[in-house]
Formats: sequence, structure tokens, C-alpha cells
Amino acid sequence: MRPTTPVLLVATLATALTTASLTACGGSGGDPDTVKIAYPRSTDNKVRIMDDYLAGIKKQFERDHQGKKLELVPIQASQDDYYAKIQQMMRSPKTAPDVVREDTFLINSDIKSGYLRPLDDKLAHWKPWDHFEQTAKASAKAEDGRTYGVPDGTDTRGLWFNKSVFARAGLPEDWAPHTWNDVLEAARTIKRKAPGVIPLNVYTGKGPGEAATMQGFEMLLYGTGADPLYRPAEKKWVVGGQGFKDALDFVRTVYSEKLGPDPSDALDPNVSTVVATEWLPTGKLAIALDGSWLGKNWLANGSSPWPEWSHVMGRAAFPTKDGKAPGRVSLSGGWTWSISAKSAKPDLAWQVIETLQNTANATEWTVRDAQIAVRDDVASARRYRESMPGIEFFTSLVEHTHYRPALPVYPQVSHAIQEAMESVTTGDADVAQAARRYDERLTSVAGASGVTTR
Repeated sequence: MRPTTPVLLVATLATALTTASLTACGGSGGDPDTVKIAYPRSTDNKVRIMDDYLAGIKKQFERDHQGKKLELVPIQASQDDYYAKIQQMMRSPKTAPDVVREDTFLINSDIKSGYLRPLDDKLAHWKPWDHFEQTAKASAKAEDGRTYGVPDGTDTRGLWFNKSVFARAGLPEDWAPHTWNDVLEAARTIKRKAPGVIPLNVYTGKGPGEAATMQGFEMLLYGTGADPLYRPAEKKWVVGGQGFKDALDFVRTVYSEKLGPDPSDALDPNVSTVVATEWLPTGKLAIALDGSWLGKNWLANGSSPWPEWSHVMGRAAFPTKDGKAPGRVSLSGGWTWSISAKSAKPDLAWQVIETLQNTANATEWTVRDAQIAVRDDVASARRYRESMPGIEFFTSLVEHTHYRPALPVYPQVSHAIQEAMESVTTGDADVAQAARRYDERLTSVAGASGVTTR
């Protein structure tokens, strides 16, 4: 096993992939006039936002590039299985797509594995690149200083809460927690006064994958102090951190006090879909620590139309542990369009990205997928500013947001975090035991030279 390949992805390959399925996807070779674009398809069969958007891109590209074809290669799988499959596909010219949708958290790992082509020669002469925010550009830049993807949006995270459930529990509709304890106390009140309702969802464990790490654990961890996971100035990962233990203890509290979903539901790989399309719209869940994009599910053309959602659902920033400045926490991520290193037609693949990222199409995607804009020409568009109730709130969180360490080893660190979360969720370990196991795994993964202590 190559050390740059995430442990989780290797483990899932045995069950997620077969030689037949990879061969069926086809590769970037063959017809020199056909570009293949691989992307994740939602496991919710009602959700086809990206499919519909790319169908329009296909028509545009083929109209504007006579004789050329754009072949869509959807991969319907859980998030981690999608990562596994595209990595497997990109290993061989026979199966590699030309254009691939890359999660920014995985991009450096894929770069180090030799799966992606640098785009600096294309970007140098592409005027729209000037409209992108520097933080967005940095999300697709590798340790070698080169850029390997064009980002098409970002996101932020906070607390969604059901005002109707809050009213039943005697909680205010302008709820604004200042500390972690405020969040837990609200959940405890709901448990007492609104029986049958799940008080609080915090993603946890290996099932939800990166959602557990980013939307759950890191939202907690980054509220405990500066650089609690990785110290960029020292280029070292943190072990023995008190913030890590505090974040784990919050997760333990949620599940040991039965303030969250049943662990069997919480650890389901599809729990994020259930949260968005079932628990929140039906009032079964009171508070969700989740992303800026949830509202898109409830629009008239969404997977779970809910006309009342803009009046029922409130939004609040997630607080720092004890309310210390800046008082609020968010995590941001995003996806890029990249070109496979084994694509036989990178110039034509780049023309597809140019089509995807002209101003009109970039605005269309940002609005359709409830993204937070990463370029000024999109952010200034009236259609974007009026696109979604709450867009101003989630955009305001960018000021206090954090980004995951964009390092090749991060996926392995993330998986170690998920294991620690799962062990305290199920009661398999207490906080001290789970933290110790994490420290041991981190030391093994990062190596002695890449670890520090606190």
C-alpha cells in the first residue's frame, strides 16, 4: 500500500469496485473527439442537480465545438466510495476520465499519487482566473506551488434549528448560543419538553466519512484555540491536544445523554441525506450542525420540497467552546474541476472546464447548488444575492471560517478522527482511550518528524 493512498479508500476498494465496473466506465483514450467527465451522483435518486446542470453544459459544449462530444460519467456512490472509485479509475489510461470532479480535501493526495495534471499553463492565459478569491485559488494549489483544479464554489457551516420545535420547548426563535454548553442545554431542554424529537445531530464515525470530520469534529475542534489540528508555521500535526479531548467529550456527551440520533442511525453512510430530506422537513430533528447548502433540498425543484422551510428553519453561528473571540466557528471546503494526468486530450479537456466556468455557467451552478461564491463576478450577480434565504448569513461566516490542512496525509488523519468519534459514540472507549488511540495512529501516519505535542 502506498503511504499516500488514504487508508479508508484502500479498505473500501475491495467492496466498492470491481474490474468490470471500471471497464464499463471507459477511459480517456479511444475517440479523440470525446471528452469524458466523471462526477459524483447523489445517492438520493430524487437529487439530480449536477446531472441536470451538466446536461446543459454538454449541449453548450457540443454546440460550440462542432464535431466534439462530451460524455457524462456519473458515479452514484457514498462520498468515500466516490473518492475510491475515481482514484482507481485515474490509475490507468484505459479507465481515466479526462475531466474529474475533485474534493479539495483529497486533491493533494491525488496529486502526490500522480493522478492529476497541473493547470498553470492554462490558467496563465485565462482571464476569468483574476475573478477568483485568493483563498479559493489556494485550495487547489499543491505543495509544489502548482495549481491542479478550478474551484466552482465553497460552503460554510453552522446550526440549523426548527423554530416550531423550539417554540414547543420554550426556546427563543432568535436563538444564538454563545458557548458549547448553550448548545447542549438547548438540546437537553428539547429532550425534556419535545419528546419524540431528536434534539441535536452531530455527524460522527466512519459511516458519514468526511462529513463527520469536517461538519462534526472540526467545527468543535477549531473552537478550542489556534491551530488545534496542524501547526502550519512548524509544519507539524498536534498530538496530546486538550482541544481534541474537549471536542471528543462533546461528541460523547451528545450520544451518551441520548441527545442525538440512535448510534445505528448516526453511523449510517447515508445519514446526511436522511437529515436533509426526512428528519428536518418532518420536524423529527430540532438542531442540525450542518452546511450552507441544506436549503436547496427544500426548494420546489429540490429532492424534498418544503414550502415553509424559510419560515420554520432558523440559523445560528456555531460558537467557540467558552465563547472566546471571535465567538463563532465555521469550516469551508469545496470542489474543483481537474484534468486527469492520464488524459490523452488535455487541451480539449481544458475547453470543457472553460465552458463550465464561464461567468454565466459559474453563476448558474452556484445558484443551483446553493454554493457560496468564490469569484467576485458571481458574488456581485443579482441572481446570486437573491438566490436563497439565508445566503447572507452563511456568506458572513466566511470571515471566521477555517480550511482543512491541504496535505496528502490529511485523508488518513481524517479517518483516524472518525474512528475516535465512533468509539465514543458507541461507548467502545472513553475520551482518554479514544484520544490515546488517535495520537498513536497520528504518530504512525505522519511520522515522528511530522508530529508535535501540546
